[in-house]
Amino acid sequence: MQQPNAYIGTPQNRVDGRAKVTGGAKYAAEFEAPDLAFGIVVSSAIAKGRIKSIDTSAALAVPGVLQVFTHENRPRTAWLDRNFRDETAPPGSPFRPLYDDKVIYSGQPVALVVAEEFELAAHAASLVRVEYETEPHMTDLDLKRSEAYVPPKKRSGVKPPPSPRGDAEGVFAQAPVKVHAEYRVAIEHHNPMETHASTVVYEDDGTLTIHDKTQGAQNSQSYVASVFGLSSSQVRVVSPYIGGAFGSGLRPQYQLFLAVMAALELKRSVRVVLTRDQMFTFGFRPLTIQTISLGANPDGKLLSIMHDATQTTSTFEDYQEVVVNWSNLLYHCDNVKLTYKLAQVDTYTPTDMRAPGAALGVAAIETAMDELAYATGIDPVELRLRNYAEMDEADKKSFTSKELRACYQLGAERFGWEKRNPEPRSMRDGRELVGWGMASGVWEAIMQKTAARAVLTQDGNLEVASATMDIGTGTYTILTQIAAETLGLPMTSVATKIGDSSLPKSPVQGGSWTAASAGSAVQNACLSVREQIFKYARQMESSPLANASIEQVTFAEGRIHLTNDPSASVTFAEAMQAGGVERIEAEEKASPGMLTSMRYSGYSHSAVFAEVKVDEELGVIRVTRIVTAVAAGTILNPKTARSQILGGVVFGLGMALEEESMLDHNLGRFMNHNLAEYHVPVNADVYDIDVIFVSEHEEMLNPLGIKGLGEIGVVGTAAAIGNAIFHATGKRIREYPITIDKLLG
Repeated sequence: MQQPNAYIGTPQNRVDGRAKVTGGAKYAAEFEAPDLAFGIVVSSAIAKGRIKSIDTSAALAVPGVLQVFTHENRPRTAWLDRNFRDETAPPGSPFRPLYDDKVIYSGQPVALVVAEEFELAAHAASLVRVEYETEPHMTDLDLKRSEAYVPPKKRSGVKPPPSPRGDAEGVFAQAPVKVHAEYRVAIEHHNPMETHASTVVYEDDGTLTIHDKTQGAQNSQSYVASVFGLSSSQVRVVSPYIGGAFGSGLRPQYQLFLAVMAALELKRSVRVVLTRDQMFTFGFRPLTIQTISLGANPDGKLLSIMHDATQTTSTFEDYQEVVVNWSNLLYHCDNVKLTYKLAQVDTYTPTDMRAPGAALGVAAIETAMDELAYATGIDPVELRLRNYAEMDEADKKSFTSKELRACYQLGAERFGWEKRNPEPRSMRDGRELVGWGMASGVWEAIMQKTAARAVLTQDGNLEVASATMDIGTGTYTILTQIAAETLGLPMTSVATKIGDSSLPKSPVQGGSWTAASAGSAVQNACLSVREQIFKYARQMESSPLANASIEQVTFAEGRIHLTNDPSASVTFAEAMQAGGVERIEAEEKASPGMLTSMRYSGYSHSAVFAEVKVDEELGVIRVTRIVTAVAAGTILNPKTARSQILGGVVFGLGMALEEESMLDHNLGRFMNHNLAEYHVPVNADVYDIDVIFVSEHEEMLNPLGIKGLGEIGVVGTAAAIGNAIFHATGKRIREYPITIDKLLG
């Protein structure tokens, strides 16, 4: 029988659901201020060169226009690179809006028009005239690939490829079975529903309250303070709700700089909202070209793995991801060589996008493994089991837990994999060819140092707070569940505050680490409150708990009672009154264990099974069924967890079939910069998705046994779909997205 107030592991409705569906939830561009002005960004029309002249006179002549900011009149800001470097920045020189007359990528902001009304600012922005002196630009990775280099400085938190092991090249040359191919994944843009926006409220004392679309309120706060020479007490960032981000909000984007600059200079509140068009003028998932060589015995046992990746980066920063390491992590092999390089092109710096690196690298290795399965005549699931990695061979560490075998088994059973005819083009439904494919998934299980505060009041209400964010994943809900269960309160008695830079310290929300990090911190804070209130309860005159230890009592329904005698109890209110306190407050931190990280590797895993149906004459592809089995430790809330995996699978479907930002290399510009031409999956594209959570006991990574779910749903999905398309058609497409022209070409 379930204990009262046992919430962890149970499906719960989102505590922020009503606010979102009724409009009570406010987003960055919805906060008001009495003297609010509006800024519109003017974007560059060239990819590289300089501004010869910029004529703002016509814009300034429009009644209601307050100022037009350009590189010629912008206020002074910090000039050292380190002042512009946020906590997620890659090595290099961060972009500085309106810094000088140089244009380094197409769409770069060259002016900000600020007016009393939004429509006035938009009209005036159309009147700004810019004359450019162009220089030759290069945005084509194929032409720059020969100049690719190993980045000299490593990006914090991004593991470089491990040193080669064995003789991968020599063994591959002698291998009885070989697979050697090139794989490509196109540029993708994040395109959350909420475009990037910043509303800067200028207070009478000169302090700023900023509502920013960000995945890290404290990251935005420290960036603003550093760039504009302000103290942290002068800047508060409040972002309670984020309309999706997928990584685009990890770094402060240029609208934040521009809005703060204008507010400080004009001494009034300013809002800057980027258009959908301008959402294509900053970071993106980079174009990646990968070459994989697999050498194996006829029984499918891997003898050699070689995986090389080249990605684009900007000319001013060395953006890096973990792309190739996954090949060594997923499969046992004695001879491995992994290499990773960057090629500079004249675009903005790429940005982490949901499952950065893994979504790309796993797509390639899992497609190559499918090719090896056909080359050896071995079932794709069986091939993976024969090469199953029992440990992290790159770092020579054991896994904290790994239930990938169970993912294969349960996923295959639910999908009906045993009914698959292995011969390509052998399955049909009327005029459609039917294909079944599968792939593995893997993602890091990370915990970051995070703090949280818990405050219990005599009326039995609890508030928990941390500066962490909720980008749509359900953070409000899971933190409420953890707090409610830890202190034995109903969820309705718990209020969760997040998304505010003034709250206890938290890293950006990303990497699927928020549940483990903020959740553990909230639990620790609530445990501290438990200890304090239990002390008061024991000290009460004639207390029934006087001789009990905390291990002998249960916290439930706002009471503390002996576990073996529920009638012997003390209410929270009685204990606090006896202690002479109206509130109990505790702030605690949670950090990853150093010994655990030194000795063990932690990852979540998945097995993805996909069914596609392909119109034989038209080449139209439908993904009619996906089963994904996920092993990710403790599942805090199966309802919101399932939603996370569903969203990730749809993200992977977009990578597989639709999403592609198209560069016109003659102009150096993204051409399909809108949702009409940049295709993302919509309801009509999404059929049945079945999510299985595989039981996995995890006790080393964090007290709650959490591994995180934000990214694992993406990883492996594109490859499973691509492999199913090959099974259906007999045609191997190694370039994502797999579109009709590639299939019929």
